[in-house]
Amino acid sequence: MEYFHTWWEATARLLWLPPNLSQEAVNAARKADVVIAVVGITPQFEGEESDSSDPGFFGGDRLDLNLPRPQQELLESVAATGKPLIVVLTSGSALAVNWAQQHAAAILQAWYPGEEGGTAVADVLSGEYNPAGRLPVTFYQSVVQLPPFGNYSMAGRTYRYLTEPPLYPFGYGLSFSSFSYSDAKVSPAQVAADGTVTVSVGVTNTSSFPGDEVVQLYLAHPGVDGAPIRALAGFRRIHLDAAASETVDFPLRDRDLSIVDEAGVRRIVPGAVEVWIGAGQPVDAPGQRPTKGLPTRFTITSSATLDD
Repeated sequence: MEYFHTWWEATARLLWLPPNLSQEAVNAARKADVVIAVVGITPQFEGEESDSSDPGFFGGDRLDLNLPRPQQELLESVAATGKPLIVVLTSGSALAVNWAQQHAAAILQAWYPGEEGGTAVADVLSGEYNPAGRLPVTFYQSVVQLPPFGNYSMAGRTYRYLTEPPLYPFGYGLSFSSFSYSDAKVSPAQVAADGTVTVSVGVTNTSSFPGDEVVQLYLAHPGVDGAPIRALAGFRRIHLDAAASETVDFPLRDRDLSIVDEAGVRRIVPGAVEVWIGAGQPVDAPGQRPTKGLPTRFTITSSATLDD
């Protein structure tokens, strides 16, 4: 038993060290049709109050983005049985699961799903629920892709400035349904700083399953120094029955068209704006199919400074 008592609270915890059951897990995998391995980290590992000194962790800090070493070894051991491997990840942040990406039949990111998490995961894996979630963060291939903590420039920081291919990009996600994009349009083709431009695209469910698609709109200002490579300007989650189609519109106003310059001023800058509208970012990720979507562009004809 572990007991803490401070002037504002008291905590008691029952602690024990479970035996190593890796061989039992491998034996069970050999008898199974499919292996579902739930791995990941917990708030005790990645929380700031943690005092963990396990390999890969130190006092609430993560030393890398990998799975804990015993879990990685367990995954490789059960995969060696030749049975199909489904990996369910629990975490509150990104993990570099490069090995699982190459060897697992499927990966489901469950985050910290709460009391009904088991039911939700079972519904997805059994096909009772058609998923459509999208990543709110970038999953990097390695901690090496992260900029140094002592460098406060934006170079390489977040999806907006990342030049190397990630493991899974911000906005990535899969579905049991498949979708196609067509007829991307911008109206008008030229817009003043105080005007509104509308980007539209047709989306079709090309599968035999009804499902949700998350249509994402990204903008880039290639002629502006220091501007992001691309930035999310809007998204919409739509439901389409099998073979159904819908036109999705994104009206963009002054703030949507603006950038924040190096002085911290939000401005609208004249020039070409490159548009990508689709199922995610137009980036190449290892082992992933090209993102479905379409490019288009428009031009901003005047400048303005906006109040934040």
